[in-house]
Amino acid sequence: MLTGAVRTAMEGVFPVNIVTCSCEGIPNSTLLSQVWYVDERHIALSDQYLNKTRVNLMGNPNALLRIYGEDLRTFDLRIEYLRTETSGEVFKQMALKLEAIASYMGMLDRFVLRGADIYKVLEVRERTHYWKREEEE
Repeated sequence: MLTGAVRTAMEGVFPVNIVTCSCEGIPNSTLLSQVWYVDERHIALSDQYLNKTRVNLMGNPNALLRIYGEDLRTFDLRIEYLRTETSGEVFKQMALKLEAIASYMGMLDRFVLRGADIYKVLEVRERTHYWKREEEE
């Protein structure tokens, strides 16, 4: 399920957008700094400042993730929250990457990984973009 272009997009430079919904039906959308490939059916997302997202996921574990690739391909992943890991290999690797990003940006004190949220990927869809090219006269 998570092969080829989707995995390449996950390693890209563009922020990832996650959309959750509360039990009352109120949506929330926020940007994330990294998506981590766990295996063909699972990803991990960095838990840094996701207070509203966290509340929504505890009541409704379903979410939509939009990933933008460097080649302008866009992928929508329907995902389901499973658990949060605060130790282990996935957490350690994500923390190292986040530390490198923070160091580069001069924000070591502001970028702290609280947990690696593990999700099951339910569906992957590539969004089709139709680019209209204006004809030269």
